[in-house]
Formats: sequence, C-alpha cells, structure tokens
Amino acid sequence: MSFPRRAFIVFLGVLLLLSAGCRRRMEEEAVPPLPEALAEFQGREPRLNVYRHETGDVAAMDFEDYIAGVVAAEMDPHWPENALAAQAIIARSFTLHKIEEDGGMPSRNAHASTDFKEFQAYNEERINERVRRAVEKTRGKVALYEGAYIKAWFHAYAGPRTALPDEGLEYKDGNPPYIQIVASPAEKDIPEEEKNWESTFPLGRLREAVQEAGCGDPGAVESVSISEKGPSGRATRIRINDLEVPAPSLRLALGSTEMRSTFIDEPALGEGGLHLSGTGFGHGVGMCQWGARSLAEEGRSPDEIVNYFYRDITLARVW
Repeated sequence: MSFPRRAFIVFLGVLLLLSAGCRRRMEEEAVPPLPEALAEFQGREPRLNVYRHETGDVAAMDFEDYIAGVVAAEMDPHWPENALAAQAIIARSFTLHKIEEDGGMPSRNAHASTDFKEFQAYNEERINERVRRAVEKTRGKVALYEGAYIKAWFHAYAGPRTALPDEGLEYKDGNPPYIQIVASPAEKDIPEEEKNWESTFPLGRLREAVQEAGCGDPGAVESVSISEKGPSGRATRIRINDLEVPAPSLRLALGSTEMRSTFIDEPALGEGGLHLSGTGFGHGVGMCQWGARSLAEEGRSPDEIVNYFYRDITLARVW
C-alpha cells in the first residue's frame, strides 16, 4: 500500500513542476517585445531621449529615472508607497504604449516629453526615497491586455465612479475592454475641498470656449443645459443655445482646473455668467489616483490596485 502512495506523490510533484514550468513559459511568451524605437534594449532597461519643454533640449536618461520623475510629478510623493508603485506601473505602461503607437515624440526627436499636455508630467526635484522605492519595487513591470501594452489612462479623482473612454475623453476608436466603470474607493476618504468644486464663467468666455471647441459661434448665450449623459453619469454633450458641444472639449476650452470634471450638476445661468458645480477632477478614465491612495491605505498591493481599475489585464516585467 505504501509504494503506490509514494509513487502517486512523486507523480503529483512532477506534474506540479511541469505545470509551473508551463505557466512560466506562457508568462514569458505573453511579454511583448519593446517598441521598435527601443528595440536595441530588448531584455534590459532602455535609455530614453526626453524632450525637456522647460529648456527646449533633449536629455538622455535611464527609463526608470524618467519614471521616478513622472511618478513624483503626477502623484503626491508623500502618499503611500503602494499607491506610488501602482502609478509607476501605469506610467511605465503609458510610456511604452505611446512609444509603440506613435514612436514617442517624433516631432521633438525624442521618446518622451516633460510637458504634461503632450505626454506626462515630470519633476525630478520632487523625487524622494518613497518614490524611489516605489519605482524600484516595480522595476520593468507593465500592464498588458492580450500581450499588448494598455492605454494606461489615469486621472486625479473619478468622483463616485470612473468613466468609459468615449464619454470621458471623446475617444473615437471603441472603448478598450480593459477599461470599465468601477466605483472609486476614494469616496469615503477624499477631503471635501478635493472632492467637489464649483466655478463661474463669464458668458463671453463661454462663447469663446464653444468656438475653441470647434463647434461654431453660439451667439449671445441665453441657455445652457446638459443634453446627454454617459453610462457613468457624466455629461457628454452640453447644449448652448442651439449648439451641441462635447462636454470634454468644453472642459478643456474653459480650463481643466476650473471646470474640473464633466461629472456636473445642471448648469445655471445667473449673475456673473454660467455657474457650474460638480465632483471629480480629470477625465475619469482608468486609474483614479485618490482611489489608488485609498486602496493602498487598506493594505492593497500595487498589483491589486492596478487590477482594480483595469480589468482582465496581466502584469509582467519587460526588464
């Protein structure tokens, strides 16, 4: 009786080893090659040419040093380390996807830029030990969907829930399946002054913003209303007189730090112009940074945080 039992245990052990080996091979096969512009660095940390918009020059830097500057600029460097580490994974994925899709910043003769309007924010002066540890613990780790780098959108605060790309960004190429609407864990933690906002815009400025958004001249503004909302509850189209204006475009034209989100209450015309109030900060797509902070404070790992906001993805190290 004892011999068959031992044989079975040995057989089971071999089976488990073979299974583990197969899993490792599948994971290795799932890791995509580096973008063509970085092909010479395959299997090791790339070196990037980064356009510094402050000075107009192009600086060479190691990829992870660049990511540290992005994390320090895009998130409060004193936040929990696991939130910063999740941001590092997302920033790394964003960078590689952008380089793969567009070659980085060919107009700047560079792989990346420090101008947040065209790439990601970057500030090496804000890098501290917490940021360095967060970047090091996720070195080379990226988010993938079906073996390809994801569009790693992120924003400051989603409000009650995140948005789909077509409603938050006017994304025209179909919503990627890994971006879904999820509740923001930050609802219970975020300070009131960060959570809600209100602003008043002079009607002349509103009229100019409609034109900047490419929607023509509405004339003297007499009426403003939400004409369409997306599945997350955000305004997607706003009617100004007889013109339909995409809400994300109007937000950018009015100023993204004044009209902080498209998760708004019904607009009100009154003394001083158009009064808007709402919740959230940013386009609402992908990772909510305040939500990442809340998850980190609950003890969630960087991988768990990223997987909360992006569905059916895999995380892998490319170097």
